[in-house]
Amino acid sequence: MANKIRKLILGLLSLLFYLGPSSSLQHDTLVQGQELEFLAELYSASGKFKIGFFDLTSGPCYIGIWYNDNRFRENNTVWVANRDNPVTPGSLTIDDNRNLKITYNGGLSIVLYSGHEASNVSAVILDTGNFVLSEISSGRQLWQSFDYPSHVLLPGIKLGVNRKTGQRWFLTSWRSPEVPDSGNFTFGLHPNRTDQLVIMLHGEIYWTSGYVNSSSFRLTNSNYSFDYTSNENETYFSYSAADIYSPQLSINYLGVLSDDKGVIVDCTSASSYLNEGCVAKEKCGSLNETFSRVFGSWHDIDGFKFNEGDNLTLMDCKAKCLNNCSCVAYASTNEENQTGCEIWSTGPGIASTDASMRRTIYILGERKKKQKLLIQEIGGNAIPSTVNDKVKKQNKDGQASHELQIFSFESISVATNNFSTESKIGEGGFGPVYKGKLSDGPEIAIKRLSRSSGQGLVEFKNEVILIAKLQHTNLVRLLGFCIQEEEKLLIYEYMPNKSLDFFLFDSTKKYLLSWRTRFNIIEGIAQGLVYLHKYSRLRVIHRDLKASNILLDEEMNPKISDFGMAKIFGLKGLEENTNRVVGTYGYMSPEYAMNGVVSIKIDVFSFGVLLLEIMSGKKNNSRDHFEYPLNLIGYAWQLWNEGKSLELIDPTILKESCLPFEALRCIHIGLLCVQDQAKDRPTMPDVVSMLSNETLKLSSPKQPAFFTNTIVEDLGVSEIKPKNCSRNSVTISVMEAR
Repeated sequence: MANKIRKLILGLLSLLFYLGPSSSLQHDTLVQGQELEFLAELYSASGKFKIGFFDLTSGPCYIGIWYNDNRFRENNTVWVANRDNPVTPGSLTIDDNRNLKITYNGGLSIVLYSGHEASNVSAVILDTGNFVLSEISSGRQLWQSFDYPSHVLLPGIKLGVNRKTGQRWFLTSWRSPEVPDSGNFTFGLHPNRTDQLVIMLHGEIYWTSGYVNSSSFRLTNSNYSFDYTSNENETYFSYSAADIYSPQLSINYLGVLSDDKGVIVDCTSASSYLNEGCVAKEKCGSLNETFSRVFGSWHDIDGFKFNEGDNLTLMDCKAKCLNNCSCVAYASTNEENQTGCEIWSTGPGIASTDASMRRTIYILGERKKKQKLLIQEIGGNAIPSTVNDKVKKQNKDGQASHELQIFSFESISVATNNFSTESKIGEGGFGPVYKGKLSDGPEIAIKRLSRSSGQGLVEFKNEVILIAKLQHTNLVRLLGFCIQEEEKLLIYEYMPNKSLDFFLFDSTKKYLLSWRTRFNIIEGIAQGLVYLHKYSRLRVIHRDLKASNILLDEEMNPKISDFGMAKIFGLKGLEENTNRVVGTYGYMSPEYAMNGVVSIKIDVFSFGVLLLEIMSGKKNNSRDHFEYPLNLIGYAWQLWNEGKSLELIDPTILKESCLPFEALRCIHIGLLCVQDQAKDRPTMPDVVSMLSNETLKLSSPKQPAFFTNTIVEDLGVSEIKPKNCSRNSVTISVMEAR
């Protein structure tokens, strides 16, 4: 109601504004030195579109373009200039320096275009809905809103990539019906293929159109069609419609693609005629699981509220509930704009006695309690089905080699002083890590699955099942696990020297890593990978090998950890494809990051990156150490070709009496491991031979897979990691409209 009253007041003010003294501003053109002020609007020649400020909530304002026609839906906005930077009432202006910008708060500004190379300029809103900035004298187009699409696709907007500049064009959903900020869904070109369109949710493929040159291409009907163009300059889909008055396609905050005639793609509904393109997700429940919608309050029992700073949407909240196998209901904490999230696991249900507490709550249909089922499932895979407090694992000789224990939550709580801040020793993608001491003596490390983690039951089960079957001196040892209601804990042997990145990238601690220690770490990691790839009962590909996942014991011996993302292959399996690309960019091989190809060679590539980091003491993704836009791999390759590889070596070990031959050989091996083509990389047994046999002649490395920092940012694939990841995790982002 407050929003409707506010909109009515703004409408009346707008009417008074136009009934008042006439403005010198033309209604179709913004010229240099003029301002489009709050409540003023520019119209296209026919009056079909207009541009101006709008405010859907009681918060700050946005510059947007919308239809000037009551036939369209209530929210008929087609473009937002400052969607992630709302402002207090200000103005849109072209200043004396020919900059197109939004000014607010008496001097602050958001620059949409910097016109230092142009003469006098003007901006106009066209009947296509495109806001164009041009040079008056020549008519040369300098900037257009169509290059920075919002959530609506109009004829003339491209979905694709400019091959010369790297700029990508795609739609991004709103955060909620009332919040235009960038949401969870994007609609555009496939990140790995250039001949199909996809809807993506948090960087994962959610729906695919199929290939454009195939009968499986799904985005066609009598009202509109897509044309595909690919040349040396750009690759894109363009769009045309039979009805020029209602041609818009849009993606909403729930990932639903629709036009003015109805829904086209809705992966949450079985009634969508294009839902065969939806990609199934591994969760406790799928996104089309049935929820009942009730208006009321959750009686007596409070749920778990996620951090408001996470800016969760209603779709995020649904996903949080589906990822939590004990969740029975969810709701937005902010009913007005449907943001924020609260979920419930137990409780008597809905009540409606307190009107001020009522909101829309989504209750899941019959969901079985899964804690016991989960223990049974893990038991069937990792331990015998008859669960005792302690379970012995047998090796091939029939001798007990490991005890996997099911811990009580109370014992872990006591061991960590109720998970006190003082007991916390780190934070990873899984969640916080605590140090504890059991009553019978040994120190332990506890990984506690965070409720806000991007990882869930799949990763939890994966790690328990895998590590229980893997025993090697260079793999971290799992002691047991604990499952109690929403709590999921993994208990490991404690590593007193934390992780490799704790020393390697710290200017004061890297001196503790002598040359001999570093070489020992390199050999140990290699031996651990050989075991995973060749000698374990399973063929395992780690998929997230990096410095923060190498733990160090009291003697600085390395232990590979974090198997939540690991992939199990059959003993005869060599390669396969996956739609779920996980891991950390900078350590990921090109065939995996771009095409989802999984083989043992992706671990070899990660090992090569890690080897170069150990030799240099620098992060592959860091820009701090180089004066030009090359990552560590590119820098190492350049020095190799110039015969200057010694310049790559960490000065702290160059001061030692080690032979440069050993260090140069390690760099050589690292470059062999990061070669662009997987077939050119050695296997891990080959790497171990190279490290141990100095007389073995090494082949010359071919060009590695490396990127300039600008190219890395334009790959268009997001890392599957939560926000609170390790310090050396880097998320690849894509270019967005400003």
